[in-house]
Amino acid sequence: MEETLSGQYESWNAAAQKIAFALWAVAILIVLLHVIRLALTTDAKTKYDFINRTEIRTLWYASVILIVGCCFYANSRITELTPLWIFVRGFTTFAMGMIVALIIQNLLKFYYPFFIEKRLKVLRYRPRISPKTGKPMKLLSEEEEDAYLDEGMQAEENVFSIDYDVWKDEETGYVKIEKYAGHLHALQCPECNYQTFKVVKEEILKAPTLEVNGELLKHFQCGYCGYKAKKSVVLRMSQKFEESSAATA
Repeated sequence: MEETLSGQYESWNAAAQKIAFALWAVAILIVLLHVIRLALTTDAKTKYDFINRTEIRTLWYASVILIVGCCFYANSRITELTPLWIFVRGFTTFAMGMIVALIIQNLLKFYYPFFIEKRLKVLRYRPRISPKTGKPMKLLSEEEEDAYLDEGMQAEENVFSIDYDVWKDEETGYVKIEKYAGHLHALQCPECNYQTFKVVKEEILKAPTLEVNGELLKHFQCGYCGYKAKKSVVLRMSQKFEESSAATA
């Protein structure tokens, strides 16, 4: 009887170790595939979008799989399988796994954005290379770029929902327009200093006209400590809107 139980324990321990190793391999593979995809992506805007859209989620999935693997490995040294021990080990392993997962989740949510923001900023403002000449292009200023944005694009920028970067090859006139979400990234909260201060609501208090600037009220809230603040922003009628309005009149 004891030999039978010993054989069952050894069988379970061996299976638990194999599952743990397999899960660890999957977690490492997920991260490696992400890194390889980044390495093979040469376009700065494509890399920017890929990092912003998938990196935190990828690291979270890999972390969860890694933690589950650790839970199996922690239970690969079974010497007794009574109902009480199964409950105790299962509960302890689940509790420890949840604690570690919560710590990693908070690190990815509140700390990692500081690191990722720096990388994204470098990618966004890295000089683009013209496919026409192979030379670096010029990033146009807010005033210069209006000549290359249609009225809809300018309207999106005026209410800060979308931000456009316009790169121009001054030698050939080739233009590349890149689109970014206006509130894609959180700011640093002045209260808790975490990168979790986001715009949650916008109100146009006064619409801009040809003669008078408008006013936009932005409502901020921290996703960590709940701190709230408001900021008034001046809205200006762009030059292209002025020309359109004059032509319509």
